[in-house]
Amino acid sequence: MHKQALNLPPFAYKFKTMDGKAGFFDVFRRRYVVITPEEWVRQHLLHYLVAEKAFPMNLISVEKELLVEGLKRRYDAVVYDADFKPLLLVECKAPQVALTQEVFDQAARYNRLLNVPYILVSNGLQHLMAKVDHDAGRYIFAPEPLAFADLSAGA
Repeated sequence: MHKQALNLPPFAYKFKTMDGKAGFFDVFRRRYVVITPEEWVRQHLLHYLVAEKAFPMNLISVEKELLVEGLKRRYDAVVYDADFKPLLLVECKAPQVALTQEVFDQAARYNRLLNVPYILVSNGLQHLMAKVDHDAGRYIFAPEPLAFADLSAGA
């Protein structure tokens, strides 16, 4: 099982073996999922956003399909605002994956379809959150992930 220490607080989860693989219950998708390094990061990050940054759990959508440049892709998570408009795109990578320009560009490609005002990219050790200035075509980075109220106020 992938239990690498992350730069995120631990959370309580229900463990289960699934076809010989370690899994845990995903409260966002309401089902058990196999624990991969990326899933380990995604679950920790989403629980952190809910517990520490007051993100409403019911406004988080996890792993939905997108058609990006003619190819089927899945975003890791999208957080909606109170009016159910996309507010934040979350892209997670395994801890051993460096957060390079290429990784951020992947999230930016997804955002061309979603048009969210904020992007959060994380490998569990490092977190990059940026406000998207669509008019100027630039990103304004925050020193740490912002609270839901701050995103809602600044969107």
